[in-house]
Amino acid sequence: MFIKQISVFLENIPGTLREMTAVLSSGGIDIRELSIADTQSFGIVRLIVRADSIDRAMDLLKGAGYMARINHVICAEIPDAPGGLCSLLTIIGENGLSVEYMYSCRRTAEGNALMVLRLSEQDRGCACLCTRGVRVYNQEEVDRL
Repeated sequence: MFIKQISVFLENIPGTLREMTAVLSSGGIDIRELSIADTQSFGIVRLIVRADSIDRAMDLLKGAGYMARINHVICAEIPDAPGGLCSLLTIIGENGLSVEYMYSCRRTAEGNALMVLRLSEQDRGCACLCTRGVRVYNQEEVDRL
């Protein structure tokens, strides 16, 4: 149970993020979630768009000269309370997995938090989370939020 995330590599200079969002905006793409990681010379923008917009977003980005790719990530629900994230990380650690990256997403109607994450072993990680009772969302469920 994975969702699709678009990763875009940007030069770390003023204005590049605005330019990239303008490209997506011009094509009617709504960015639902976004995370930015940077180094001195480049940044990685990770974004979630609706499933029906992924191909169009990739076409727009590549057409504008951006290096972009689609990754499969996990979207896990945790209690929005002290210890919620720690319990998720405990399950991951107890199974010998590591987090490559993670960022927060939206909240559920019940008030729980959603975390987008990529693990060292995605398939096994997803199975471990589900076995331990963590709700993992698929693309359709995320699109409905």
